[in-house]
Amino acid sequence: MKVCREGKKMDKASVRKCKTFYLCVCLQKFIASHKRHWMGIRKSLCRSALWLLGWKIDPTRVPREHQCVIALAPHTSNWDFLIAHLGYYALYSHGNPRFLMKKEWFVFPLSVLFRKMGGIAVDRSRHTSKTDQVAQAIVESRERGEDFRIAITPEGTRSAVVEWKKGFYYIAKKSGVPIQLAYLDFKTKMVGITEEMMPTEDETKDLHYIKEYYRKHGDGAKKPKLFLLPNWD
Repeated sequence: MKVCREGKKMDKASVRKCKTFYLCVCLQKFIASHKRHWMGIRKSLCRSALWLLGWKIDPTRVPREHQCVIALAPHTSNWDFLIAHLGYYALYSHGNPRFLMKKEWFVFPLSVLFRKMGGIAVDRSRHTSKTDQVAQAIVESRERGEDFRIAITPEGTRSAVVEWKKGFYYIAKKSGVPIQLAYLDFKTKMVGITEEMMPTEDETKDLHYIKEYYRKHGDGAKKPKLFLLPNWD
């Protein structure tokens, strides 16, 4: 019969419980250690993949926030998704950015992959406020001390459009988190998250600032003819 630290005798059932608990603790530590190791490997692999594709990371970068909204443009091709993810993982070794996608893309087996990568299915036929839902999710994550970074393409489509969605702005404003501005430039093959701003009470001024940021990077769209600046003025 085993004896615990306090000198009390333990029956076989208690011994099994202690052993199980000890194994669970060891397994948890191993998983945590392995996860940190994998994150470092993922960062190196993504940097290598970008290098092989001829892409570079913009040396100007903003701090990694625990909660934020990442606005990404131009968005004119499916290549944007791949390059943007490689760029994010090459910049930051921890965490997955959440992103919104049409629910039509969430079919097996792609649905498993997209959800694992942080995908959130959007049903455009429903008239529910996705903005309020995401903002609330960010607030709750902050209260729990968890990370929540969501990447959104304001254009909302790969087609030419001047009606950019303002949802990313209202999500940040309602949840009290910063907006980080990210871009893809297929001409210079540069990807980066280079500016950060907090939404203010002057919405017009904020949106003008964002519009001017993307005016500088519009020529670098994969399909320049499909990139149009928003009609926010």
